[in-house]
Amino acid sequence: MENVNSIKTGSTYLNLDRKIAVLKYNRKYLSNVFSLLNSDEMLQVVDCFLSSTPNHQTKINKLTSAEYVAVIKRLLIDDATVYDAFDAKEILTSVENLYSFYRSFLRISVMNATHNQILNTEFLGIDDKFNDLVRNLYRAVEEKIQGFPNHTYRQVNAGTNASIMIKPYKWSIPTEYEQLKSINFIDKIMLRPPMMMHTPSNKRKGTFSSVDYNPIDHFDGKPGEWYCYPAKIGESLAFIYFNQDYFVSGLALANLFELADEELITNHKPDLILLFGVDKTEGDVSHYHYDESNDIWVGEVPYNDQTTYFGYMKKMCLTLHNLHMIYQNRLPIHGSMVKIKFSNGKTKTVVFFGDSGAGKSESIEALQEIAGEQIHEMETIFDDMGSFTLDPNDPEGLYAQGTEIGAFVRLDDLSSAVAFNNMDRGVYLNPEQKNARVIIPANTYDRVIKRHHIDMWVYANNYDTEIGLHRFEKLADAKKTFTDGKRFALGTTDEVGMSTTFFANPFGPVQEQARTQTIIDGVFDVLFKNNVYVGEIYTHLGNDKSKDSLNQSVQQMLDTLMDS
Repeated sequence: MENVNSIKTGSTYLNLDRKIAVLKYNRKYLSNVFSLLNSDEMLQVVDCFLSSTPNHQTKINKLTSAEYVAVIKRLLIDDATVYDAFDAKEILTSVENLYSFYRSFLRISVMNATHNQILNTEFLGIDDKFNDLVRNLYRAVEEKIQGFPNHTYRQVNAGTNASIMIKPYKWSIPTEYEQLKSINFIDKIMLRPPMMMHTPSNKRKGTFSSVDYNPIDHFDGKPGEWYCYPAKIGESLAFIYFNQDYFVSGLALANLFELADEELITNHKPDLILLFGVDKTEGDVSHYHYDESNDIWVGEVPYNDQTTYFGYMKKMCLTLHNLHMIYQNRLPIHGSMVKIKFSNGKTKTVVFFGDSGAGKSESIEALQEIAGEQIHEMETIFDDMGSFTLDPNDPEGLYAQGTEIGAFVRLDDLSSAVAFNNMDRGVYLNPEQKNARVIIPANTYDRVIKRHHIDMWVYANNYDTEIGLHRFEKLADAKKTFTDGKRFALGTTDEVGMSTTFFANPFGPVQEQARTQTIIDGVFDVLFKNNVYVGEIYTHLGNDKSKDSLNQSVQQMLDTLMDS
């Protein structure tokens, strides 16, 4: 593991490089100003702040942490002699900088429900009170120094950005996985959106490969440093274990995958296990392994700055899920699916297919923008990954399901209306950088996994110069386009320019091409037998950044759907 610049106590963990703070309320809960000012935790934060202040620019910033806190105490009791030693403006500036320094961390409070038997309402209230405490202390000091009360108050998240309640669930643990027994599960999670989080990395590289060893064999994660997010990914049960330095990704999961409850987990075995932030991996890259004897897909992602990008956690989860689907004879679909209710009374389900940057989400957004009153309602079933299942007992012989309850999208690809309408629920990642992302809730779990029939399946073609919609007349031509997986890469991964990916999906199908091809053949046979519209939409995103051509293509799609 990389050298971590961190401070640990029984109740607090600060990672100064990743800017993550973990506050364990069960170990110590600071309930009033007196306990906060007299705590070791306060001294640690002040010490980190003073150490980070360039050249200790002012007299007050040259103090030790204990001396600095003593000045704050004197201010609170109206000891005017403090101004004999320090300039009031310098004190105010320093205190404001300290407040901003602490709030620059991603701050997570942790409560163990087993120790305190905390109720849901108490779980939220306890964290609210700590936020009030930190905010009120700052305001009290600020107003004492400036000599008058503020005229404007902003209820910022002063203490924490998020809170989790953890429990030691009893699940059906195979003997080989006993080292996971002591790691607590996240039982409840509370986010304070909009959340603006930052990571050293902002792009994913490469694909994930299989290994002949089980990653669990060299897992040595410690309780209190690791947490498990139990997720429902489609119909797969996944245990996502992550190191506390990856709390950015761990929290972002709440907007993407439904949190599994205790009833689903108790005495059950997961389909997928992910170990995220492990010390040792082969070649310092991400791998997966199929534990055939226990029927569990196990993934490992190494601890380094590169893997802090949320795409690593999301895509490894989806790779494991998709492999699980393939082994159940289901076809993973890299795409988006929407159910559209038209004003003329018709309802159509459309699946957009293609690799990252092809224009799947952009096509859906364009539909919303140009349809006007023609569309009564449009429901997103899945935004990035779903699956097709061949079922001889189904009237259509085939149905589709989604995997995620949320959407992980580029900010640049969102219209201002969509971005602002979802701001109060979003988790934003590196919002000021290129490839900035937001994770927003999109639908309920029950709707996502419901069995949906398909009216149209289109390949998002972002490289050809044509405009509009093209329907494949020949099955072989359609299958070739979909399996070739061509796209013009837009730099959302480490690829640039024209590329090809088997079935446009590097997360499962690429790793199991032979198995996947057999399912692809069966799916296309059923779709063409049922005369389902299988085609391609020309998105032009590799050539036309204005999206004018995309809008023309989407208009043709809209006309086709309404007339069919």
